[in-house]
Amino acid sequence: MRHLNFFNMVTKRNLSLLLLQHLVLIIAVQVSGDHYHHIHHHSLENDRAALLAFKRTISYGPNSTLENWNETTRVCSFGGVYCNQKQQVVTKLILLGTELVGLLSPFISNLTGLRGLILTGNNLVGTIPASLFSNCNSLHNIDLSENSLTGLIPLFGNCSNLWNLNLYNNRFTGEIPLSLTKASFMYNLDLENNLLSGELPVQLIANLTKLKNLHLSYNNMVSHDHNTNLYPFFFALANCSVLKELELAGIGLGGILPGSVGQLSVKLKYMLLGENQIAGSIPLALGNLSALTTLNLSNNLLNGTLPAELSQLRSLEQLILSNNYLTGEIPATLGLYSKLGLLDLSWNKFFGAIPEGLGNLIQIRYMFLNNNLLSGEIPKALGRCTDLDKLDLSYNMLTGSIPPDVKGMREIRMYLNLSHNQLQGSLPLELSKLQNVQEIDLSSNNLTGSIFVQISNCIALRMLNFSNNFLVGQLPQSLGDLKNLEVFDVSTNGLSGNIPVSLSNIHNLIFLNLSTNDFSGTIPSGGIFETTTYLSFLGNQRLCGSVPGIAMCHQKRHYFRSPVFLSIFCIIISISAFFSTICFVIGYKCIRGASSAANFEAERMSEPGTVPSFPRITYKQLSEATGGFDEQRIIGSGSYGRVYKGVLSEGTPIAIKVLQFQTGNSTKSFTRECQVLKRIRHRNLIRIITTCSLPDFKALVLPYMENGSLDSYLYPQLGMNFRSDSSDLSLIQIVNICSDIAEGMAYLHHHSPVRVIHCDLKPSNVLLNDDLTALISDFGIARLVLAVGGGNAGVTENMGNSTANMLSGTIGYIAPEYAFGSNTSTQGDVYSFGILILEMVTRKRPTDVMFVGGLSLRKWVKSYYHQNTENVIYSSLLRALHDLSPEVKSMWEVVIRKLLELGILCTQYSALTRPTMLDVADDLDRLKRYLSGDTTATFASSLSISSSTTGDD
Repeated sequence: MRHLNFFNMVTKRNLSLLLLQHLVLIIAVQVSGDHYHHIHHHSLENDRAALLAFKRTISYGPNSTLENWNETTRVCSFGGVYCNQKQQVVTKLILLGTELVGLLSPFISNLTGLRGLILTGNNLVGTIPASLFSNCNSLHNIDLSENSLTGLIPLFGNCSNLWNLNLYNNRFTGEIPLSLTKASFMYNLDLENNLLSGELPVQLIANLTKLKNLHLSYNNMVSHDHNTNLYPFFFALANCSVLKELELAGIGLGGILPGSVGQLSVKLKYMLLGENQIAGSIPLALGNLSALTTLNLSNNLLNGTLPAELSQLRSLEQLILSNNYLTGEIPATLGLYSKLGLLDLSWNKFFGAIPEGLGNLIQIRYMFLNNNLLSGEIPKALGRCTDLDKLDLSYNMLTGSIPPDVKGMREIRMYLNLSHNQLQGSLPLELSKLQNVQEIDLSSNNLTGSIFVQISNCIALRMLNFSNNFLVGQLPQSLGDLKNLEVFDVSTNGLSGNIPVSLSNIHNLIFLNLSTNDFSGTIPSGGIFETTTYLSFLGNQRLCGSVPGIAMCHQKRHYFRSPVFLSIFCIIISISAFFSTICFVIGYKCIRGASSAANFEAERMSEPGTVPSFPRITYKQLSEATGGFDEQRIIGSGSYGRVYKGVLSEGTPIAIKVLQFQTGNSTKSFTRECQVLKRIRHRNLIRIITTCSLPDFKALVLPYMENGSLDSYLYPQLGMNFRSDSSDLSLIQIVNICSDIAEGMAYLHHHSPVRVIHCDLKPSNVLLNDDLTALISDFGIARLVLAVGGGNAGVTENMGNSTANMLSGTIGYIAPEYAFGSNTSTQGDVYSFGILILEMVTRKRPTDVMFVGGLSLRKWVKSYYHQNTENVIYSSLLRALHDLSPEVKSMWEVVIRKLLELGILCTQYSALTRPTMLDVADDLDRLKRYLSGDTTATFASSLSISSSTTGDD
């Protein structure tokens, strides 16, 4: 990021001067503070002085941020400053994600009318001045999250009106100040991702009875009595009667979870206590928390059985108990959780059979029962879990055959892992029905039979592992049809015959293991076989080839010494010569005929009005089509050029993207966009007509879209946008457009010949054709990548560095991890798409902070999610909603909430916890079907907002 590079250029000398200045300012405030606050007449000029003092402690800020902060501009016109005109005071300072680098000025405390201080997502360093909150009676909202602030959290003075304190993702140390007890109206306290220490703040929590959200995860805190007693804290927490979210993950808490946990708020939805040292059994009283939707107790020291009383949690959507010492049988009552979308019981000591009742979890998306002691057969009832994306039953003691009922899981998208069990029988042909699955792992079982030809129907497969079984027969040539395959392992079986040459045609294949089988013949060449080593073929004594370490293929028999062979050879040569002569005569006549046809076609193409499929368009033609590149024809502009509307001589409308050579990266952008567009083809991606490339002129010729960009629909206005009229989209159109974009992005990330990260997904880069089908465009800073690992994060490795020095995206849509130097990844696009969804539903730009009261777009949406969704959606959609019949209105409300949930899920702070675009595309397809009246379309509850996966960031 540019501001980080700049900050790294600040010398130690400059930083020392800033710190010295900071110290002087603190002393000045302490000396003059008492006198200042006795002044009865407070003017905006006093606020101007305080704001300019704040500006002087900033070592870097883009010109557009603080550019108009000076002595002549009206204070209320300062960027990010909001006033109460009647009282003539500054009430809000909102500088959200504005790339500020520097210290936090103590003179902010001189803004005595300040109600909201929002400096989220900058790079502020140093400590918070002790005087800053000494007199904070007017402050309602303090958000300094996502900075680099250090030191102690200062003592709070008279902050009785404070309702939100967010210091998430900084480096604060020490204990939480007890002075916060004065903020008796506080409903949100978020101190996650810091270095705070000390005991859990029992006295503080006992006084903050209005708390709705308590987020203390990922600090270094302990429970009472030397980290052995959790009772005092949970007893005090029972006073918070409206508590909805409790996040204490990754703190290191010890002790036994007390039964008083069942006395917490009946409104509690999220309880995150994972990654601690909590021991003992799971309290039966947890069953009292009837509103609980997410329970995460993973990575602790819990033992005992899973209590049947938890079956009372009928609203439960995520149950995560992995990495503990739980034992006993898995209760059949789990099948009563009709809304459950995620069940994770992995890495425990559960034994016995998998309950048939789990087949009743019709909304389940993720089921992890791996690394236990489970036995018996795989229940056929699991085939009823038609929405499964991930099923992992590996590392157990399961027996029997793989039930053919797995065909019911044909929607499975991510992986099916049944490895390291004792499964028997042949591979069920029904596996070929799983056309969307990306990974199948059946390794280390007792499977027999052969690999069927129809395995090629699983066209999305990226990993196929059948190793360590008893499979026999030949590998089918149809394996070459698995164009997305990256890993193929059939080692340690009894396979024989030749290695299929078709494997060399799989360009994505990066790992191949055929060792310890009985393959014979020559190892093929090309593709994966050019990079494999002898380790891929160990234990196949009858193989030969050019792979180092493998025996070369030699011709041992000398046929020409045999008289019989010589006679046969002469006869064959004579016959071949005769037929060759005949073929030559026939071929000559065919060539003459083809030549005549070609000349006729050339004459026909030269006739007026005939246009080739892929025309060669000259600079002159483009100039004529745009009236000499008339500025009146401009329909869009960006950092790398302008887009003109043109009309060819035969009347075909086109869009011409002309690159400006003044920008250093324009040539790279042009090259990169050409590289991407020539490799991809999908109904939801813009297609290229042709290019025009001259030494001093480069342009892309694209189809013209009468409906313009999505941005012009969301924010119609005069100027470069296509439309000046109001173009409100209906809910059906919003869902369809979101679905189109998701399908296009899923293709780029998972199915295109070369993986593509767009890096700049936003409304202005989404075009709408005549029927409002969305097409993704503008691949100027896209990355062509090669996957180097599995998992949801889609971490990638660049193929070339032609865009290595380009900014990866647009402010407001850039994933937060990019600000900390992370490499571009597919999950960055997922974040941008999530912002786009929220923007379409709310009709608010992510950089427009006036409406959010200091919160980011994501947090603003989430803050209203559980209260009143109508506070979020834009006015025209709200009016349309109120005009509907009760039945249709109920359906629309469901869809709107699911859209908001999906947007929040895609914009999680951690890239690892965001879904893939395949997941997103699938969810939106279900929404489309539901909205069209398909009552069989269900929604996986893993989409629902959960602090374990969608915590405020």
